[in-house]
Amino acid sequence: MGAPLSKSLREKYGRRTFGVRSGDTVKIMRGKYTGTEGKVERIYLKAGTIAVDGATSFKANGEEVPRPIYPSNVVITKLNLEDDMREQMLGEG
Repeated sequence: MGAPLSKSLREKYGRRTFGVRSGDTVKIMRGKYTGTEGKVERIYLKAGTIAVDGATSFKANGEEVPRPIYPSNVVITKLNLEDDMREQMLGEG
């Protein structure tokens, strides 16, 4: 699941989009949580959504749950480069 990169990351890596992973910092650009910036907590491949820290909803019983967000509605502002393979992918791009 890919998401657009911020302008500074586009210039740095020469790519427009990149796959989202847990630990990336993203900014939500559409919907109720527009402008919220946070780390990606979890990725739901089956549903095609991500959970972002700071974008939560409350259930009827008061329990706080992460709000699913489509990756196309966020911009990656900081990449998690702990994985060497991921860093190599960006170097070749």
